[in-house]
Parts: sequence; structure tokens; C-alpha cells
Amino acid sequence: MLLQSPWQARLAEGAGPPSERLIAALADDIIEGRLEAAARLPAHRDLAWELKIGVGTVTKAYAVLERRGLIRSVKGRGTFVALVQARSPAAIDLSYNVPPAILSERLLRRTLAGIARTVDPCLFTDYPPPSGHDEHRRLMARWLDALGMPADPARVVLTAGAQQALAVAFAAALRPGGTIYCDALTYPGIITLARFSRYRLVGVAMDREGMVPAALEKALAARTGGLRSALVYVMPTMQNPTTATMSATRRHEIAALCQAHKVPIVEDDVYSLSPLPDRVPIAALAPERTFYVNSLSKTVSPGLRIGSLVVPPGQMERAIAALSATLVNVPPLSCAVMERWMLDGTAETLRGAVRMEADRRTALARSILGEALVRSEIVGFHAFIPMKRVEADRLAAACAAVGVAVTAPRAIAANRGDKESGVRLCLGTPTLPDLRAGLSKIAALMAERGEVGRGVGV
Repeated sequence: MLLQSPWQARLAEGAGPPSERLIAALADDIIEGRLEAAARLPAHRDLAWELKIGVGTVTKAYAVLERRGLIRSVKGRGTFVALVQARSPAAIDLSYNVPPAILSERLLRRTLAGIARTVDPCLFTDYPPPSGHDEHRRLMARWLDALGMPADPARVVLTAGAQQALAVAFAAALRPGGTIYCDALTYPGIITLARFSRYRLVGVAMDREGMVPAALEKALAARTGGLRSALVYVMPTMQNPTTATMSATRRHEIAALCQAHKVPIVEDDVYSLSPLPDRVPIAALAPERTFYVNSLSKTVSPGLRIGSLVVPPGQMERAIAALSATLVNVPPLSCAVMERWMLDGTAETLRGAVRMEADRRTALARSILGEALVRSEIVGFHAFIPMKRVEADRLAAACAAVGVAVTAPRAIAANRGDKESGVRLCLGTPTLPDLRAGLSKIAALMAERGEVGRGVGV
């Protein structure tokens, strides 16, 4: 006789479809440890009867959870919780901005075993075209299209992550010593790249939607004769570090300004976990001058370091030259994994799982830090506490003293002397218990200093 399942059957709260609510409930109980490894799950029909949902709904939910590696089915025996390995570092690290760990050992083993049975040896014995194999570029173009970014595969370049895609875009669009106009508080990788490559970095004033058009207009108009080599770097969706997201109107304004001043745009869209129904990427508004960057490592799995760069018409030759100077090709095994996951639906499943986990972690951060955090309309895995630079420096130092690592305020400042700053909190790296503990320590530190709710805004 089969043993009874220990799981207390439930659907997660919310208005979503029953299959999504069942996935969320089971995933939550497995990740939180309320269901131990190898615990039996209810049979499909039994669970459907208990929750008053269709058997097909249960089957769909179980299939998604098995693709994520959280459960496993054994023919003739039933469905069981798969082992989830928890990773808990000595210190609580809220400084490393990666998505939550969703990929399981079981899923990775199954993927690699499948590749071993079907892989084409030519993938490893021949050099691919500089921009990547045609089939891989076609798959990436289809992936981007699902995110709201129409892309011609002929203008897609595959790179070893988004950072390389950004470096290639800058090299293709700028002359040596050129100027990058970016948000005053910006992605730390851009600051490092600009200083290493000796580009001039100019931070543009921000508000709650990101870069302010009037401030950008003033900065572009101040260029010497308008002839200095320059580009505008923007992150319109879930901006790093502030979480600002541009409205459709703001995107049109930024695109129109860059068209009027004849400057290229580099659009960084790595944090888009789903398309926005009421707005499109800036690259869709100004395709003739926009380099569009995305990456699977931010939306599927950190180890899948495959970036994509959509190149404006007429710029492919310069982009390929810049790419060839830094990397011959994306690692073939990564391409094989990408191809398999995009074809069998695993990539979409993992992206959905990342989105759900990011939503849960963001809700946890809001419940602990409240009004101190910028309220973001988009789901993501970083949060931001705006404050004066001197206060941000003090808070970062105090966090380090109690064993919590946060992003140093100096790492996000495009202009060294700006007084407005803040503390970025990366929510994806720690386990949930560590995240809760780290956020609680930060809340206590801010309460001691009377800083909760005193953010200056962006």
C-alpha cells in the first residue's frame, strides 16, 4: 500500500490560474523546507479532488515543477520531492546581483545527459561564425521577440554574457576617449568598463522613471560643436541600481532626443523577466541607432553566460570587429544547453520560476524595510534604499560590521561628487532564511539611526 503524502494540499493566494497557484504553493513549501527530500506528493486525481481543480491542472503543475527539478516522478511508485541543495555562505551577501538559484542538480544532469546523446561533434570541432551559429541566433531572436523586442536574426550577435555585449556595443559606437551619458546612479559594471577603456562618463539627473529628458537634452547640447563622439546608455526596465522603470512616454522622449542629436543608444534590458504590455524597448522606437543588450544569465540561470546584442543596421561589421578582438566564440557547451532549453521549454519554465521567486523575495524585502525602499512596479531581484551619499556610506559600513555585505555607494556613482546616492540590496544570492536575517539587520541599523522612511528618492 502506498504511503500517504505528508503535504497539506493548498493553492497559493492570488488571482492567477489554479496551475500557477499550485506551482507556487508546492515550490514554496519545498524551498522553505516544509517538505523534506523524498517526501511523497499526492496522486494527481487525489490532489485534484481535494483542491477541487481539474486533473489536467495538477498534471501541468507537476510537469513544470519536475522541469525545475523540484520534484521527480517514478513510474509505478508516484511523485516525490527532489533534493534541493541549500547554499549558505558564512556572511550574508546582498552585494552580488544574480537571480535566485532555481536550477537543480537533477535538471542539470538530465540536460547534460540529453546533450551527450544528441550533440553534433561539429559544435566542438569547428569555429562558428563570429556572431554565432545561425540556428542559435534564430532561437535567440525568437526569445527576444517573446520579451517584446522584435529582432532580425541577421542582426543578432551572441556574446559571453551581457558585459561583453556592452563592451562590444561601446567599441562599435564610440571612438577612443568618447563620452557615455548614463544615469547618475548606474550599473557598477558600466563604471568599471568606462574607466578601464578610458571613456568619459557623465551622469545625468534622474527621477522615479530614470533618466530625465530635460537633463539629457542639456548634457547633449553642451557637447563641443556637437561633434564629440558620444552615446547614451540607458536601462529603461528595472534600472540597476534604483529599480526605476520608464513609462512609454519617457521612452519616446529619450529616443526622440537621441535622434535629434544624432547619438547612438545602448539599451541594457537584462532585467526584463516578461514583456510590458503598455510599452516597448527603446530599440523598437529607434532601431536605426540603438544597440540592444540582453542576457540569459540574468533571467534563466547565472551559469548560462550567453548575452545577445542586437546591432543597428549598417553596424554589424564594426560590432564583429570589436567582438573578434575579445572572444572567438561563446563556449559551445553553453550554446548546446541554450538550444536544448529553448526548444523543450525549459528556458521559459526557468524564467517563470525566477520571476515567481523574485516576486516573493521583493515582497519579503518590502515587508521588512517598508517605505525605506523605492517602490518598483516591475518584479526583479534587487531593491534600493535612496539616501544622501554620506548616509549611504555610513549604512554600508554598519552593515559590514554586522556581517551583511551590500553594494558600496561609490560603485554606483557615475559622478564622483554627487551628494544623492543610496544602498543597493541584491535579493537573489542568499537563502531565504539568510535574506530575512540580513534584511532584518539592515532594518534594525536604520531604526537605530532614525533613517527608515528618510530616503531622498531618485
